[in-house]
Amino acid sequence: MSGFVEKPEPVQVPGLVHLHTGKVRDLYRDEDGNLVMVASDRISAFDWVLPTEIPDKGRVLTQLSLWWFDQLRDLVPNHVISTELPAGAPADWAGRTLICTSLDMVPVECVARGYLTGSGLVEYDQTRTVCGLALPEGLVNGSELPAPIFTPAAKAEVGEHDENVSYEEVARTTGPETAALLRQTTLAVYGRARDIARERGIILADTKFEFGFDEDGALVAGDEVLTPDSSRFWPADQWEPGRAQPSYDKQFVRDWLASPASGWDRSGELPPPALPQEVVEQTRAKYVEAYERLTGLAWS
Repeated sequence: MSGFVEKPEPVQVPGLVHLHTGKVRDLYRDEDGNLVMVASDRISAFDWVLPTEIPDKGRVLTQLSLWWFDQLRDLVPNHVISTELPAGAPADWAGRTLICTSLDMVPVECVARGYLTGSGLVEYDQTRTVCGLALPEGLVNGSELPAPIFTPAAKAEVGEHDENVSYEEVARTTGPETAALLRQTTLAVYGRARDIARERGIILADTKFEFGFDEDGALVAGDEVLTPDSSRFWPADQWEPGRAQPSYDKQFVRDWLASPASGWDRSGELPPPALPQEVVEQTRAKYVEAYERLTGLAWS
């Protein structure tokens, strides 16, 4: 079993039509045909959207994405039109809401990896490949790859795993020209972001992007970019290949759910329990620290 422990009811706002409730974001369409994206404080782990929220998480994701969009705009345009609250929207939407261009989204998660970990490590240990790309012998958990690689995935529904696919599968799905553009853009953006993060003492191990085409046929970055929800950020001074790396994400949540303290059986029928306050506070602090270290700005 997986999915929402408690699926929230969408907020009703005059002039907005609710389209979708995702793991984190709620999507609406306004009267001008634009998308309204609202990042909630929901958090997911082990394919479950948990019943406990992490205060400020949605704002951190939104503000960090906006900062990254500014750093990347010469490489790829983004979908943001405005951060102004729609008329009649609740005050809590402030700082977590984006008015965005509606895009024809590419049905592929565009993943760039500069280090070996996660599902890439699992595949490497079995076949010495990641998404069909051959890698050298001798790599371990956390190893830096000889060069960043494009390892796409098929986007899954809430409660399901994204499934890694080969570049050839992307070319069959989107066409060879689009596949080549996705790979080129993903690796260019990853390279820029990796260098920026490195200057701030952070390793960008991997990240995923979502792209779409606008009405003029231009490739545009959508959704979120380079946040702790879509990326693995590691403190550079603690990097040690051969083990799991400390990271700026929901590590505290996963660790607690997997521990005897939670009393939860991942393979059982019951959904995960509520998070204790200590885990909530530790997780919030990690998201805020990632924002502050990357942007150089104080969180407020």
